[in-house]
Amino acid sequence: MTGRLEGKSAVVFGAARGIGRGVAERFVEEGARVIVADTETGAGEATASELGALFARCDISRLEEADRIADLAVSTYGQLDIVVQNAGIYPWQLIERTTPEDWDTVLGINLRGAFNAARAAVRHMKTRRSGRILFTSSITGPRVCNPGHGHYAASKAGINGFIRAAALEFSQYGITVNGVEPGNIMTEAIQLHRGAEYIASMEASIPLGRLGTVQDVANAFLYLASDEAGYVTGTTIVVDGGQLIPEGADFRIGPQDVDP
Repeated sequence: MTGRLEGKSAVVFGAARGIGRGVAERFVEEGARVIVADTETGAGEATASELGALFARCDISRLEEADRIADLAVSTYGQLDIVVQNAGIYPWQLIERTTPEDWDTVLGINLRGAFNAARAAVRHMKTRRSGRILFTSSITGPRVCNPGHGHYAASKAGINGFIRAAALEFSQYGITVNGVEPGNIMTEAIQLHRGAEYIASMEASIPLGRLGTVQDVANAFLYLASDEAGYVTGTTIVVDGGQLIPEGADFRIGPQDVDP
C-alpha cells in the first residue's frame, strides 16, 4: 500500500537523525508533507534536503517554539494533521550523582516536550476535528530499567501517562493520541559508540535475534498516523523483537527440547 498519508501534513520533532529521521522519511514516502524540526541545524537541513521536506530549528522544551512550528505547518501547508514528538536525550547518570539541574534538563526535553507538542498541535487540530498526536516513548521506564537511567525512565513513564490523559481530553475533537515504545534499536549512536561485542550481547537477549531498525519503529508510527488507526487511541505499540517476553535469560529452545 502506498500513499497512506497523501494530502496530510506532519511535523516530526527530533527528526535530524535516528528514529525521528526514519519516521520523517517514511511519512514522505507515503505522501505526507513534512517539517523536520530539530535543534541540530546542520543535520536537520541535510535530512530535510534529502527527503524533500522543510527544516525548522526548534527547542521542544519551550512551548513558544513548539507553537511556532505548528503555526509554520499551517501557514505553509494549510493544515496540521500529524505531530510526532520524538526529540529526547538519554544521558547516563546514577541517581546519587544527578543534580536537580540534570533532572530538569532531561524531563524538560523528554516530558515537557511532550506537553508542549500536544499543546501546540491541539490548537490547530481541534478546529478541523481530526488529527494524530504521537510520541516516542520507550520500554525503559514504563516496563524495564537499567542503572543510570532514573531521569530518562521517569520521563518515558510520564509520557505513557500523558498519552492516556491527552487521549481522553482530545477525543472530543476527533484527535487520537498514541505512542511507540522502542526496545533496542540499531541507530547511528549505537553503531558509533558501541562495539560488536555489546551489540552481539544485546542481540542474544532478543527472541528475534537482532536489534530493531529505525524502519521497524517508523512503520509503527506510520500505522498510528494513518486512517487505519482511526479507532486506536490512548495506547502504545511496543517494538522490541520480543525482548520483554522471556522470564529469564535462558529462553532459547535447543534441538533436545523438540520432540522428534
